[in-house]
Amino acid sequence: MKTIEPQPVKYFIGALYSDGDLLEQAISQCEQHIGDIDLRSEPFPFDSTSYYDSEMGKVISRIMFSFDKLLSPGELARLKVLCNQIEDELRVNGSRMVNLDVGYLDFHKLVLASAKYNGQKIYLDQGIYADPTLYFEGGQFHAFENTFPDFKSNIYHEVFLKMRNTYKAQIKS
Repeated sequence: MKTIEPQPVKYFIGALYSDGDLLEQAISQCEQHIGDIDLRSEPFPFDSTSYYDSEMGKVISRIMFSFDKLLSPGELARLKVLCNQIEDELRVNGSRMVNLDVGYLDFHKLVLASAKYNGQKIYLDQGIYADPTLYFEGGQFHAFENTFPDFKSNIYHEVFLKMRNTYKAQIKS
């Protein structure tokens, strides 16, 4: 059977950060490599886990930003490797002050990239996995069982709904 190219998707980054200046540098690099940003959220406190405290400090925030250019879902592994490189370039004394969680959404789901294996994750390429995180049903996003606690809460859902609405308009035009 002949394969069919997938519909393009909307990429976004959920950036954890403890240094605002380094965050801005990371965003600038992401724009250079991925494209212009069409949505940028306000900062959210990141306090659902202490996992990053020893590396980033105790006051960590997260922002979400999405890109105006739609790309193939097949770009996920490449973009995660790129984000990892940007994180490494911005390390301070060996520690990350910015963590770039790249993912995409389409009409039905939100998928994050991960370099860590877990049972629900699907291997892609270059040591990167696709992590099904949220699914869209009944006009809202819902979490899968193994979704990260902050994504499982409703804190980002309004931002994701805005991204999805922008995506819908982009696909129609």
